[in-house]
Amino acid sequence: MKKLLLIGLLMMAAFSAVQAQEKPYSQRMAATAMKLWSDTAANARWTYERGVILDGLESLWQQTGNGDYFRYIQHTVDRFVGADGTVGGGYKADVYTLDNLLMGRSVLTMYKVLGSDKYYKAANLLRAQLKDQPRTASGGFWHKKIYVDQMWLDGLYMGDTFYSRYASTMGETADFDDIAKQFILMEKSARDPKTGLIYHGWDESRKQKWADPKTGLSPNFWGRAMGWYGMALVDALDDFPKNHPQRAEIIAILNRYVAAVQKYQDARSGTWWQILDKPNAEGNYLESSVSCMFVYTLAKAVREGYIPASYQTVAEKGYKGILKEFIATDADGQINLTKTVSVGGLGGNPYRDGSYKYYLSEKVVTNDMKGVGSFILAAVEMERLANLSAAKGKTVLLDSYFNNEHLKNKVTGKTESFHYKWEEMDNNGFSIFGHVFNNYGFNTQTLYDAPNANNLKKASVYIIVDPDIPKENPDTKYIEEPHIKAISDWVKEGGVLLVFNNDTGNAEFTHLNKLMGKFGITFNLDSRNHVTTPHFETGAINIPAGNAIFKTAKKIYIKEISTFKVTTPAVSALTDKGDIVITTAKYGKGTVFAVGDPWFYNEYTDGRKLPADYDNYKAAEDLVKWVTKQIAAKK
Repeated sequence: MKKLLLIGLLMMAAFSAVQAQEKPYSQRMAATAMKLWSDTAANARWTYERGVILDGLESLWQQTGNGDYFRYIQHTVDRFVGADGTVGGGYKADVYTLDNLLMGRSVLTMYKVLGSDKYYKAANLLRAQLKDQPRTASGGFWHKKIYVDQMWLDGLYMGDTFYSRYASTMGETADFDDIAKQFILMEKSARDPKTGLIYHGWDESRKQKWADPKTGLSPNFWGRAMGWYGMALVDALDDFPKNHPQRAEIIAILNRYVAAVQKYQDARSGTWWQILDKPNAEGNYLESSVSCMFVYTLAKAVREGYIPASYQTVAEKGYKGILKEFIATDADGQINLTKTVSVGGLGGNPYRDGSYKYYLSEKVVTNDMKGVGSFILAAVEMERLANLSAAKGKTVLLDSYFNNEHLKNKVTGKTESFHYKWEEMDNNGFSIFGHVFNNYGFNTQTLYDAPNANNLKKASVYIIVDPDIPKENPDTKYIEEPHIKAISDWVKEGGVLLVFNNDTGNAEFTHLNKLMGKFGITFNLDSRNHVTTPHFETGAINIPAGNAIFKTAKKIYIKEISTFKVTTPAVSALTDKGDIVITTAKYGKGTVFAVGDPWFYNEYTDGRKLPADYDNYKAAEDLVKWVTKQIAAKK
């Protein structure tokens, strides 16, 4: 009996290990991180190392719609941010270290998603540090108050990506002049024209023992320092206004940067060295955190179109090398990241002279936060590249003319358009849906004007969501005959129209149905699937096997939906209890998809509300895959 029990336990362990290995590496490493560094740990501190883990998990949350990752971030932030917006866990503004600002990125994410005043106050408290942060004579932030006149590459990731996210979130667009200045000054002062590599530190005063008396530069090209700078570049570009006059210069810096990264990639392993330009020197070694940071930078820069697509092969080679050189798997399936240098710095006590010998003297460890967080970031970006060629950069255009509700931003005081917008991360937004479109190579844009033949021409996909009624928008814009002609002609020529309306009493039907009638579709003025939270089951719809659109989603949640009547060319795409709840139509070369609920917005897809057995995120992926096929199939 005991023998049978032992065999059973071994079989269960083996099965669990196989299941673990079926998950993407990003999720497997996240499981390691959440196990090693619990969000309830009593000894947790406010540190930049923890901030890198949170950055990785935020990326993974958006990639999967798994609310567990968001809750981990929220629990961690809430351990340090008080109800009054004070920041604990060892944070001290008066030491003026840029390292202490990195976790502020997660505070801003909490504010953007949850809107709580405590996060707003905490973000402002952290931003206040930058107002008094000491600067070099040229205007660059000191890395720390104790590091007089010194800029380090590390500080661009620690401080300036918080700075850029804050400026973007709070509408402080003038700050981007200063943010650009930090990046430009760092490269101008510390880049070696011969190698293209960037030195770890720069002492503008030339007083440090480690500083070259002529240039003020530290003596070596430390891998992770350059890794920080690259990640900072691609992350800050997320926030930079598209029309900022120095955005192009930041992208030019990035292009010079990746050229050097490619040049010093180890030919055999595909990874990178602790000291980048001395691969054959005694004691030098391949290092995991810099390799992860470079892969993240390369992959994201390719995906965003900042650098030539040819760099994807550099990222792929690097990622394969990381998996081979640095990933070790336990018997239970847990993966671990090996060969990460624990720390690297300049000056201080005991004094770090920046020499080759110094960098090789620091301890090398397994599962360091900086390395693990960077691996998650890199893995997610590599996973995002998998389907990037599907839409080949085509544009999906989101209507903000018929759906144009407004509210007053309590931060900026400005009246802004809201509700079902790409940039919104709260319940009302479409940020997760947009993330999925981006994964498949779509360029997401918003149309604030009335649709016409000219502005629809640039789009392959056009989305109309919940057109306004007067109680939502006194300046209601209805779908009129010129719009119907422009939209239907565009569909006939091969466009894909996605229509997500709402239920009766909460949506405009009369004018919308005139448009939909062109395709044989009529929204019924009804409302079903009423849900009283938390009775989510009353909003559940099961998808039978073999559905032409939803090939992986099995159970979805859509509530208070209007149903359809259809005539040729429209057909039912999903029927439930005798009602057509999703319909499609082929019209000329194009396609129409319609459902009576804006069901891919964040509230349904970001994993924070629905029970785990609902597949709304999978359904969003299924729909985007289907859309790409409609575009490819047009003749």
